[in-house]
Amino acid sequence: MKILVVSDTHRKNDNYFELLQRLQPLDMVIHCGDTEGSEYALSQAADCPVQMVLGNNDFFSSLPRELEFKVGKYTVWVTHGHNYYVSMGNKMIKEEARSRGADIVIYGHTHRPEIDLEDDVIAINPGSISYPRQENHRPSYIIMEVDRFDEVHFTIAYLSALKNKNFSQ
Repeated sequence: MKILVVSDTHRKNDNYFELLQRLQPLDMVIHCGDTEGSEYALSQAADCPVQMVLGNNDFFSSLPRELEFKVGKYTVWVTHGHNYYVSMGNKMIKEEARSRGADIVIYGHTHRPEIDLEDDVIAINPGSISYPRQENHRPSYIIMEVDRFDEVHFTIAYLSALKNKNFSQ
């Protein structure tokens, strides 16, 4: 299973549409919020199921604030993250994920990619493919793959770059 994880497109969707073309086929897209009204276009462009949550800039949207679902053997919780103070670190969001029984928490808001495999909860943030804030300022996303043994693997990837960081659990 191959899943594209993105966040914080902020209505600047060209990179997202390019990624969909480049990465096909996909089994799922997860968007962690801040679509700013373009949720319909983002969903319609994907040729697979799309899981999308409300971000702090998604005014007047009917998107859910949070989602929980299964990916293989993993319970996944998706939220934008701003209600869990992720700009100060991921400790609080991981504690909340643990209390919900989630194996993986996927969030955005910071515009900085991160894969945290420490402890008993995996925390991933794809950064932003539109407005990156990390040191290199390259648009980022995560490819989440579940292999035939039902083990999950993550890759932080950057647009227009050859360098990817691979992580496995």
